[in-house]
Amino acid sequence: MSYEGITFRGSRSGHIHESRFLQQSLKPDEVVIRITHSGICGTDLHFMHADMVLGHEGVGVVQEVGENCKTLRVNDRVGWGYTYWSCGRCGACLTGHESYCPTAGKYGAHHLDQGSFGNLAIKPEQWVFRIPDGIESKYAAPLLCGGATVFSPMIEFLKPTDRVGIVGVGGLGHLAIQFAAKMGCDVVALSSTENKREDAINLGAREFYATEGVADYTMLNVTKPLDSLIIATGAENFDFANYYKLLKPVATVIPLTISFEPMVVPTIPTIANGIKIAGTTPSGILIMIQTLEFAERNHIRPIIQEFPMNEAGIMDAMAKLKNGDIRYRAVLSWQLSEDSV
Repeated sequence: MSYEGITFRGSRSGHIHESRFLQQSLKPDEVVIRITHSGICGTDLHFMHADMVLGHEGVGVVQEVGENCKTLRVNDRVGWGYTYWSCGRCGACLTGHESYCPTAGKYGAHHLDQGSFGNLAIKPEQWVFRIPDGIESKYAAPLLCGGATVFSPMIEFLKPTDRVGIVGVGGLGHLAIQFAAKMGCDVVALSSTENKREDAINLGAREFYATEGVADYTMLNVTKPLDSLIIATGAENFDFANYYKLLKPVATVIPLTISFEPMVVPTIPTIANGIKIAGTTPSGILIMIQTLEFAERNHIRPIIQEFPMNEAGIMDAMAKLKNGDIRYRAVLSWQLSEDSV
């Protein structure tokens, strides 16, 4: 039996166009998913000029399971994220850090003929996650990359007693504020302007500071220094030296956003104050499950804008994301696409 679906690919020109996905057979450990929703991540902007199917925040319904599948059943509501598979035998995999597996399959490098921008996906069962009943599919999609991206380092590096600064109230930042607040942290939001103050406070920040036009961040008069700083905005040209003024000694700095430019950090303040800069990515199967369960239990939901899952809808959403006009995550929906016909 063969499996054929609709997909949406990038191109050299950056135009999104409809294409077809075809797989001749189903492997014993794979599941067939009818996609209903897909989040759009900032990473998708990096690949829209590549000849590949876009999207890695997919949610849908299981249509068929391979003969060796053990946990998923037909009609289960499921999703997947950035990592597609890992070897299961290396040190990273055996310690619950499967995304760091040297042979892991990841978005942008593997399975370029399918993604979450489409109506069909075939994935290894191990890397497909059941969506908790309390989270609607349209809200679940951004949690599968954006949510796990912010929650994974929090589990590893933060304590409930920590005072946490979150720089950027956007697609990642608005989720980071919610997760950190629900963990019990004292959350301080920092943004360039006052525009998002109300949103940040409503999402769980106890303090908000606007940095635009402030040459020396000691002049922000932040009430107490920070145990950690989560960078949820563009890391290129990030003013590490100024933000260091807000940190306690031995603080942790966690950059989350992807940039192809080098990070420039002040050497002596980093060493003299014992500042730790922690690289991180959603690190394993367990953290993906925990992200969804924690979000359901603590009523964490992304703020979304929905678009139809078709060429025009995707181009519209990508343009708004590139221009910074999305508050705060874009989600593609097949239901909207069908309604617009």
